[in-house]
Amino acid sequence: MSAFGERYGPWALVAGASAGLGETFARLLAARGLHLVLIARRADALARLAENLRDAHGIEVRTEALDLGRADLVPAVEHAVAGVEVGLLVYNAAHSAIGPFLERPLGEHLRVIDVNCRGPLALAHLLGAPMAARGRGGVVLMSSLSGSQGNPLLASYAASKAFGLVLAEGLWDELRGRGVDVVACRAGATRTPGWEASRPKRRVPLLEPEQVAREALDALGHGPTVVTGALNRMASFAFTRLLPRTASIRIMGRATRRLYG
Repeated sequence: MSAFGERYGPWALVAGASAGLGETFARLLAARGLHLVLIARRADALARLAENLRDAHGIEVRTEALDLGRADLVPAVEHAVAGVEVGLLVYNAAHSAIGPFLERPLGEHLRVIDVNCRGPLALAHLLGAPMAARGRGGVVLMSSLSGSQGNPLLASYAASKAFGLVLAEGLWDELRGRGVDVVACRAGATRTPGWEASRPKRRVPLLEPEQVAREALDALGHGPTVVTGALNRMASFAFTRLLPRTASIRIMGRATRRLYG
C-alpha cells in the first residue's frame, strides 16, 4: 500500500459520494488503493459507482443509501462501517437554501444545519475516536469561500460552512498530536451537478472537481485549511486580510444577487 494508504487507510468513508465532488473523491481515493464506504441518498448512483471502482481498481466498496440529515445518522453509519477500519473521513455532502432568508421555509434552513453542521460533527466524532486510538487517520471537511463572511441570499448555507471551517480548525489542533490530520477545504464555484441544479443566471469561472478534490487530499497534514484554485486564494486573501468585513459581505451579496437575484 502507498504511503497515503498506510496513513489514511485501509478504508475511507466518503459522505455525499453519488455525484460531483463526492464521486471525484471516491475515484481519487480508489486510485490510491483505499477501500471505500460510500454514503449518499441515491442507491442506484452509488451502486453504479461502486461497481465501476471495483472493476477499475480491484478494491472493496460498501454502499449505504441514507440521508445525512436523518436523526439516527450515527447508528446508521456505525452499521455501514461495522468490521472495517476507517482511516479517512471525507464529508462532502451539503444542503443549501438559496434566496432571501425570510422567504425560504424554516425547515429548509434547519435541514442546512442537519446536513452541513450536525452531520460532519457527528461523523468526525464517531470515526475520529478510533483514528486517535490507533494514532493515525485523517478528516476532510468541505467548507466554502462563502463561510469566510456573511453571504446575503445564502445566509444559512454560509453560516453552516463557517461552522465546518471552525470545527476543522479546532480539531486540527486537538488531534494532530494524536496522529490524526484534519483539514477544511474552502472551495469556490465548482463544476458539479449541484452547481448546475442551482441554476445560476450568469457564467462564472469554475474549478473542475478533480482539481478541488486533489488539492484537498494533498493538503492533509499541511495545516488546518486549504483554499483550492489560485484565483480563489487571491479572493480569500482580499476578503479576509485586506478588506473591511462589511465590504466583504457587500461584495459577496452583490455577486450572489447577480447569480440568483
